[in-house]
Amino acid sequence: MRILVIGSGGREHALLKGLEGHELFAAPGNSGMAALAELHPVDVSDPAAIVALAKNIEAELVVIGPEIPLVAGAADALEDAGIAVFGPSKAAAQLEGSKAFAKDVMQSAGVRTAQAAQVADAAGIDAALDAFGPTYVVKDDGLAGGKGVVVTKDRNAARAHAEAVIAAGNPVLLESFLDGPEVSLFCLVDGETVVPLQPAQDHKRAYDNDEGPNTGGMGAYAPLPWLPEDGVERIVREIAEPVAREMVARGTPYHGLLYVGAAWGAQGPAVIEFNARFGDPETQAVLSLLETPLVDALGAVAYRRLAQLPRLSWKPGYAATVVLAAEGYPAAPVTGGAITGEPLADPERVLHAGTGNNGGEVVAAGGRVLNALGYGETLEDAVANAYSVLDQIELAGSFYRRDIALPAIEGRIQLPER
Repeated sequence: MRILVIGSGGREHALLKGLEGHELFAAPGNSGMAALAELHPVDVSDPAAIVALAKNIEAELVVIGPEIPLVAGAADALEDAGIAVFGPSKAAAQLEGSKAFAKDVMQSAGVRTAQAAQVADAAGIDAALDAFGPTYVVKDDGLAGGKGVVVTKDRNAARAHAEAVIAAGNPVLLESFLDGPEVSLFCLVDGETVVPLQPAQDHKRAYDNDEGPNTGGMGAYAPLPWLPEDGVERIVREIAEPVAREMVARGTPYHGLLYVGAAWGAQGPAVIEFNARFGDPETQAVLSLLETPLVDALGAVAYRRLAQLPRLSWKPGYAATVVLAAEGYPAAPVTGGAITGEPLADPERVLHAGTGNNGGEVVAAGGRVLNALGYGETLEDAVANAYSVLDQIELAGSFYRRDIALPAIEGRIQLPER
């Protein structure tokens, strides 16, 4: 099958790796993807350009990685052109594109989530802060690449972020803080049919011990040894399925990957956020454990036959990924530095994210540069394996977190008591 993957990050590299054995194309892709796919330039925010490229290369299936083309309506444009696509419609993608919309859907569906208030004028910030605290959760209501949320006990920091979001022309959402460890669960959704993947946990803060600013994600691991035995089933039953039914009832059925970001509190799972696509970097870990051909899973959604997909098969053990970030990330990443190391060309060990090619030399071209992958019978082995990869890679000024999955390994993740 001729498959086009839209995007240029580690998530898309993981998707291509999972689709090996087919005739693969990536747009715009990155230097590390060139060994797996034919690369083509494209403006991912332009649905017409994506359709034109898909037609030109005679793609039989298009897999949309990032959120920007989904919110722009790329899936609708591809379907209108008669091209099979994995990714929700523009209307359905508002579950990620508008946090206020997502809150409305959850309220209608009876799904647990944080209490929230939308503020569109700076004059209303202090009153909203009075209602939420002492831990403040301040979110950009639009797309922010995983970096639009501030969680802080510092009222001044919360106010500053709210003011910055409003000054940029977006409403801001203030929420009550959800206690409990976080779970990332990817769900294949086809109308009212929901099929979950392995649960994962992401590490958002830039530095060890969950310090520093929020990032797009500094590492992840899967599955979760601390999650209750019925944890995945409960997230599907209490969150994903009610939301899927509500979207159908609204006339905007969901067809694609629904990312449920949940906090596991005393009452069980409650939604922190939805994404309308695979999360990054959880995808890198989760898909490395999938034994079912990825094309079967994605195709079942694209061709509206998910209910007929056989039960997904998974490797035993654990997978972990650790992000190597460029100096200055996330505020002002330094690009152009040469990246060296034997594992760079091995997609079993390294997935490229923000990399480029300068005269045959691999260079940093973004903030999150690459992902080191590790697998093991135990979580500790998987994480150690990922770090052994990073030990062999050099990029001046780069950094990575050295505590990915450590709380889980040391048994420090405690579920709140009911």
